[in-house]
Amino acid sequence: MNENIMHHIKKLFTRRLRKESTPEEVTVWAALRNRNFRGLKFRRQHVIEGFVVDFYCHELRLAIEIDGPVHRRQNDYDELRQYLIEGKNIRFIRVSNAEIARDFQILLHQIETFLPPPLPAGEGAGG
Repeated sequence: MNENIMHHIKKLFTRRLRKESTPEEVTVWAALRNRNFRGLKFRRQHVIEGFVVDFYCHELRLAIEIDGPVHRRQNDYDELRQYLIEGKNIRFIRVSNAEIARDFQILLHQIETFLPPPLPAGEGAGG
């Protein structure tokens, strides 16, 4: 299939996914968008290797999946997709809608574990 057609199909698909976001995905996106969290740039419904992940941070090479009810029916697919994406040196965080509904700070704490350690005092730009 023509590459332009495939790009357009992916764009329409990701747009539909954004419109059909769960309340938990909306909550997470509000916390991550516009560099709201630690100045990191996150993308929503981002395509990696032909697969769509809920959120992606290129700086951390980190994909985030919020698992809702549909994921219970597609566990094998999710495992394969994660394996193939991790094969591209991209790390994964997977949390459930229930965890986010209970306390979405859990996800933010998990993301923090992927941050590089701070430089010792006196090291870094201009130091």
